[in-house]
Amino acid sequence: MPLSDVRTAPPQSKPFDVNNRMVLAIAVPMTLAFLTTPLLGLVDTAVVGRLGDAALIGGLAIAAILFDLVFTTFNFLRSATTGLVAQAMGRDDPTEEQAVFWRSLMISVVAGVAIIAATPLLLAAGLAFMGAQGQVASAASAYLMIRALSAPAALANYAILGYVLGRGMGGTGLLLQTVINGTNIILSIWLGLGLGHGLEGVALATVIAEIVGCATGFFVIHRRFDRAHSPSWKRIIDRPSLMRLMALNGDIMIRSFALIIAFAWFTRMGTGFGETTLAANAILMNFFMVAGYYLDGFATAAEQIAGRAIGARNRQAFARAVKLTLIWGFALAGFTTLFFLIFGTTVIGWMTTLQPVRLEAGAYLFWAALTALAGVLAFQMDGIYIGATWSRDMRNMMLLSLALFIALSVGLSGIWGNHGLWISLNIFLAARGFTLLAILPRRMQTAFGPS
Repeated sequence: MPLSDVRTAPPQSKPFDVNNRMVLAIAVPMTLAFLTTPLLGLVDTAVVGRLGDAALIGGLAIAAILFDLVFTTFNFLRSATTGLVAQAMGRDDPTEEQAVFWRSLMISVVAGVAIIAATPLLLAAGLAFMGAQGQVASAASAYLMIRALSAPAALANYAILGYVLGRGMGGTGLLLQTVINGTNIILSIWLGLGLGHGLEGVALATVIAEIVGCATGFFVIHRRFDRAHSPSWKRIIDRPSLMRLMALNGDIMIRSFALIIAFAWFTRMGTGFGETTLAANAILMNFFMVAGYYLDGFATAAEQIAGRAIGARNRQAFARAVKLTLIWGFALAGFTTLFFLIFGTTVIGWMTTLQPVRLEAGAYLFWAALTALAGVLAFQMDGIYIGATWSRDMRNMMLLSLALFIALSVGLSGIWGNHGLWISLNIFLAARGFTLLAILPRRMQTAFGPS
């Protein structure tokens, strides 16, 4: 069949059962996988912290922020790949599944090489923006110049994970993330402390871990490919398909940047309340970040199942995916909020020994605990919209919610101080979810026709 016929042929509705087992088979492994990320950060910090030089700790922190800012730009490779592979799976098109993977992998390698080439410029601009100087700047530079070498492999891992999740292979996703982060942790300790390479050893550990993870992931995926459905080069570089992937990538990138801006604005507003409040906010924000890592597991399940349902033109499966991931997400978020309300003061005590910061954080604990419940719908709706590749709506509702957050944060913090800032953040998180939920019936009618 010609490629044009493949693209224009009307998709056929294909039945498949969406149940709790399907949701949990994806969500549970990916929740565990995502939780390895903050563990890796703790180990890297602990290794550098044992080197006895505060400048190295500061350099690592700044380098990690700069690196994350750059790589967040390319996180769309994972999301867009997941949605497109899931849709191809839903319409029983294994050739397109493979083609999506090769397109994403191609973009990843090209972008990774570009990052390496641009590292000196990015480093100079980033250090100037962060105000890093002296030994801190030197440490950050040493770390980044080495870690940048991992860019092609790290971005390729986004494409690999996107394909794996698009196929609903949660266990494989857990395996690959464990290989990457586990290798990184072991090598960081060995190279950084055991062999005495310090900060450079920690950076080199990341480079090696990304390459090992990439090689492992490529081997696992390539071995599963059905050679009878291998796409031709012409199909891989098909212009409309590439343009669709790039359009999805652009929308998701804007959405990600807007989210970064929101948290940067929250931090900036917090600086106006003094160092103690700023420190308290930073500690409390970890509550939301930890919740986010495992709520992402259910968002990932929503991505795969919703995308598969769209590809299969199966309204019932899509609606079931929305319902089940919503129920599980709110249950987990409710547990998280309750946990932090009960044990939050104890957790704060573990995170700081400064009594003024402990007292200040305790004053805003309720709002921080509430962020899990306020944000769960946004996580889940992001998953649904990414899987369905309705990225423009997701981008637009994010920008609308961001504008609301900035306006509310200025107004409410002027009335209630830091309480007003936290209230604004919770409203922002809720607004993202409820705006997407509000337009969901219309998008479903467009995708599936009248119910």
